[in-house]
Amino acid sequence: MHYSVLIIDDEKELSEYTAKYFNMSGVSAQFALDAKTALEYLKDNTYSLILLDINLGDDSGFELCQTIRQTLDIPIFFISARSAEDDMLLALSIGGDDYICKPYSLGVLLAKVKAELKRYESSHKPDEKDSDHIVKLGSAEIDLKKATITKDGKETALKSMEYKILVYLLRNSDRVIPKEEIFEKIWDTTFVGDVTLNVHIRHLREKIEGDAGEPRYIKTVWGVGFMLDTKGNA
Repeated sequence: MHYSVLIIDDEKELSEYTAKYFNMSGVSAQFALDAKTALEYLKDNTYSLILLDINLGDDSGFELCQTIRQTLDIPIFFISARSAEDDMLLALSIGGDDYICKPYSLGVLLAKVKAELKRYESSHKPDEKDSDHIVKLGSAEIDLKKATITKDGKETALKSMEYKILVYLLRNSDRVIPKEEIFEKIWDTTFVGDVTLNVHIRHLREKIEGDAGEPRYIKTVWGVGFMLDTKGNA
């Protein structure tokens, strides 16, 4: 079967209630309380998005995320009561697309999930603005249809959030884009931590730039935001 969301959280009452709330709101959802059950569900069903807790009893959400990322590229939102910046950085570095701290409003969570599902369905389908789907930045070749970047003969897939950020930067190239604008256009909210955006920008730089520490294309404009310099001026 196809479900929109798989909730992986060892808090049974919360997981069950969240899944019920989603299903009543038109978003098909299923929940798993541990890593083993989650992997079995993923083997037998398809999903468009995963909500993943870090603490799963004897299991680790971090390790489960890495396992899932070996075969799937669907959005993964970490949901956790842990609010330390190190946890957020690790979650985003190993394949998470977003990090949501508990406690959260189910209404707000549902809105974020619906917005992400809507974007994900169309994120790998470039619109008319992307008709020229091959973009070159230095030695990197970006294929907007395949959502990949090829550099030095090596092709790397873009994660969902990386793809959306990169497309927005390309459509607004050579102008400074405030961070708040990126938050609003990509996440549909301004309540996104700088850590989340900075991690995705760093991953894009690692895939595009010759030297991610001295970026020529995706530039930081301190105190404001970012700019995609298509000419790669030093």
